[in-house]
Amino acid sequence: MIELLQAAEAAAREKGVEREEVLIAMDQALQKAARIKYGHEHDIRAMVDRRTGQVQIQRYRQIVDVVENDNEQITLPEAQALDPDAEIGSFIVEDLPPIDLGRVAAQTAKQVIVQKVREAERHHQFVDYHDRVGEIVSGIVKRVEYGNVTVDLGRAEGFMRRDETLPREHFKVGDRARAYIYDVREEVRGPQIFLSRTHPLFMAKLFAQEVPEIYDGIIEIKSVARDPSSRAKIAVVSNDSSVDPVGACVGMRGSRVQAVVGELQGEKVDIIPWSPDPATFVVNALAPAEVAKVVLDDEAHRMDVVVPDEQLSLAIGRRGQNVRLASMLTGWDIDILTEKEESERRQEEMHTRTSLFIEALAVDDVIARLLVSEGFTRVEQLDETPVDELAEIEGFDTEVATELQQRARTWLEENAERLRQRRRELGVTDEVAALPHLTAEMFVALGEKGVKTLDDVADLASDELREIVGMDALGEGWAGEVILAARAHWFAEAPGGDSGQGA
Repeated sequence: MIELLQAAEAAAREKGVEREEVLIAMDQALQKAARIKYGHEHDIRAMVDRRTGQVQIQRYRQIVDVVENDNEQITLPEAQALDPDAEIGSFIVEDLPPIDLGRVAAQTAKQVIVQKVREAERHHQFVDYHDRVGEIVSGIVKRVEYGNVTVDLGRAEGFMRRDETLPREHFKVGDRARAYIYDVREEVRGPQIFLSRTHPLFMAKLFAQEVPEIYDGIIEIKSVARDPSSRAKIAVVSNDSSVDPVGACVGMRGSRVQAVVGELQGEKVDIIPWSPDPATFVVNALAPAEVAKVVLDDEAHRMDVVVPDEQLSLAIGRRGQNVRLASMLTGWDIDILTEKEESERRQEEMHTRTSLFIEALAVDDVIARLLVSEGFTRVEQLDETPVDELAEIEGFDTEVATELQQRARTWLEENAERLRQRRRELGVTDEVAALPHLTAEMFVALGEKGVKTLDDVADLASDELREIVGMDALGEGWAGEVILAARAHWFAEAPGGDSGQGA
């Protein structure tokens, strides 16, 4: 029966699986055939001897005190008649004669072997390709159906959805395709290997293949943003001060970047020097546009970028492409303003804040403008600032500073009472007014939108709450805490130990 071992060796080489996995499949197939011959009611086990290739077929019966199943159990006295060393719980093993597989049994055994070997092959494919997620692979196009491309990778097939291929890119059967493995999933029909040519990291991996300094770790790719087959930006930084990261990626006469552009069907690539300073990074990312000024808002993770009037279209790009890619590359929300628009916005903010101080503090335009120019934007800031710091403002003294602070406190108290009265008129409950992170103005805004009870707040999503009270006024994390606090009464213990809603 050495032929069985030779057949197992051949199948293992052909399918790329272990010889032992093929032999286990043979064991299971022979066992199934033996049970067909001797009866499924018996505990029949079969195994191919790994050294000689002989097939061993054995019947197992467990030794018990009381027999409930004659086919699989035997009493201790009967077992000891066969084996004096037998004991309760062990098995009596009887060798059965080799079977002559009939046509049906042989076909069944073959099917079991094929199925088990296929399962082993699929598992090996999954393990192999799961470890290769994040790599570029190359293969031959096997099928194209409605724009979806199946690629023969050798020992497996990859699947590339239509939206993962480049726009205006048309594959034909027999074409060679390179793509990025972004996911591998084990499914009933076998491992599914998902490929992409639009993934940002596909371009990053192409640069790693073309630029030895990236492969060696001298140059690091920090981020990538793509508008597939149109334009892309890639941010790079050098870990060696003597190596220019942009120059190394461009290559001699653009040879390296052109190799990547060629693979990406002419996609224009901007290579951007990365900077740890967000403002500098954003300025670099907006190239080739020139930037006059940058204003950061760390809390909102937003950046206002001021450009000369003639640079506006260049900074925004066709259909907003340049600023959109720069935002994706840097991770910042970017607003582009011309110098004229920025000046008008600044004047409008100055007028709004000046009017606030004139009304709240009953001061003239000069003092109000002076406060705004010193960076005050809210009346609360005057109350929170020490008198001696206020007195240091040019034209102020301790007496003026004290008077301004007193007027600020008086206005704040009166305004708080007005808002409290307005909240009650709108029907917003005191329980809602006790929620964290919200201000008196926010409670009024909730009431004006019909949000009056804890249940009303609890039913809101974070984005809805932030939209009502002002996106910039309430952070996303705080919004979630407010909603959780509003829901807390749902889980409060009711008298008697039952869970129920509180009052």
